[in-house]
Parts: sequence; C-alpha cells; structure tokens
Amino acid sequence: MFDDRSPIYRQIASRIKADVLSGALKGDDQVMSTTQYATFYRINPATAAKAFQQLVDEGVLYKKRGIGMFVSPDARDTLRAERRESFFAKVVEPMITEARAIGIPLQDVVRRIEEHEQR
Repeated sequence: MFDDRSPIYRQIASRIKADVLSGALKGDDQVMSTTQYATFYRINPATAAKAFQQLVDEGVLYKKRGIGMFVSPDARDTLRAERRESFFAKVVEPMITEARAIGIPLQDVVRRIEEHEQR
C-alpha cells in the first residue's frame, strides 16, 4: 500500500485528498478514525494522526468532538482550485517558456490544444 518515496503520513494525506477529488469521499462524509486507519493499514497510530492533523490544518477534514473526522463541505472545491494553480505553475508556464525558447508562436500552441478539445 505504501512506498518508500515519501513519508507514510504524506501518502495517507494524498490518498484521502485523491478520494475527495474523485468524489469517493464527499463533503461531511465521515472518514475512518486514526485508530481504525492505523489498524487497517498496520501503521503507527501517530503516523495516521499526523496525516489527519495535516488534513485538518489544510481544511480538508474537520473534527466533531467525540464523533470523529469528517470531510469539509468545500474540500473538493478547495483541492481542485489548488490543483488548477499547480497545473498552471508546473505544466502550462514551463510549456509556454519552452515554446518561446524553440520559436513556437503561442497561437500555434493554443490551436493545437483546441484541436485536442474537438476530438
């Protein structure tokens, strides 16, 4: 389930975010407790707790005292907005820089993208 490329708590947080983005987890859905998560995936409860705290700090999850953790109602919209910004910063802007460097007019880039949209 987990790989060695990044800390387990980040992988847990990423998977929960992916579930929110895909719609598998919706706003106000309850998520497993840190104890359930730790037991199910056989990890240290402190690791699961660290992931959940990160998600609370980021506004993806919220706590209901004595009940558990839930997905924030606007988590999906917030995560999508963050991903869009990341997409433009990591994909579009370097693409524009490369296109300019090799002499491709931006109109040609836009036309090519529009051709993909029509397929």
